Amino acid sequence: MKLIPLPVWLEQTFGEHQPTINTARAWCRQGRIKPSPKKIGRTYYLQPNAEHVNNANSHPRLIERILGETA
Repeated sequence: MKLIPLPVWLEQTFGEHQPTINTARAWCRQGRIKPSPKKIGRTYYLQPNAEHVNNANSHPRLIERILGETA
């Protein structure tokens, strides 16, 4: 599959309401884009069908601590 640079993916995915490039780079580092982007040099490349995923459920104990549900 052909890969596209992160700024192109942002434009295609979010249009005029896209997040900043720094936010998108953070998503790449944090594993919040699936399938995972490839970093070549200083640029992230993604599959055109890549999606942002919410990792809130991957840290349930942290969420519970934040909400004050556990000690």
